[in-house]
Amino acid sequence: MAQIAAEGQQDIEEVAAISNPAPLGLAGFALTTFVLSTINAGWFPVGATNVVVGLALFYGGLGQFMAGMWEFKTGNTFGATAFTSFGAFWLSFAAIFLPFTGIADALTKANVLNQAVGIYLLAWAIFTALLFIGSLRINLALILVLGFLTLTFLALALGKLLSGADMFTTIGGYLGIITALVAWYTALAGLLSSSPRAIFVLPIGPRA
Repeated sequence: MAQIAAEGQQDIEEVAAISNPAPLGLAGFALTTFVLSTINAGWFPVGATNVVVGLALFYGGLGQFMAGMWEFKTGNTFGATAFTSFGAFWLSFAAIFLPFTGIADALTKANVLNQAVGIYLLAWAIFTALLFIGSLRINLALILVLGFLTLTFLALALGKLLSGADMFTTIGGYLGIITALVAWYTALAGLLSSSPRAIFVLPIGPRA
């Protein structure tokens, strides 16, 4: 019994020793979202979207996915679900535009690229709305991130699904920029609160 208790205490200490992975997940999400959203907002040519593929694979994708795995280790089911899912989102987004997958090429030849991407984005809007509901008992910063992200996905989906609705893509771009800025703020708040030597902390709002 003493050995079992000692092993249990060791497991607890190992979990406690894991650093907070949320700032990494939020930062990877924010930076990748920001770059793509500036293109959607019309700040840069549409062809510049290819630069996002690398970010989507390694920072927004792999980095955020790993943050989700570490959240599972800390016992944070919500954070694990969110980071793992959005990490997978960025990986799947990159896969669409990687030439060797043939996905974008096949959809373009079938003349259904916009419709397919629109359905894809709409599904992510629905999933993000579910996470938004789940965040209502966490903190205001996270509520804002997921709220703006839901609107971003919805606007981008409409921009793809509705003929001649490029305005929605532009709106989605600006909403994505706001989402990224709020996510960066939340990531910084997490970094500061995790450091015992931080000279100040950032408020993230009370729980609902």
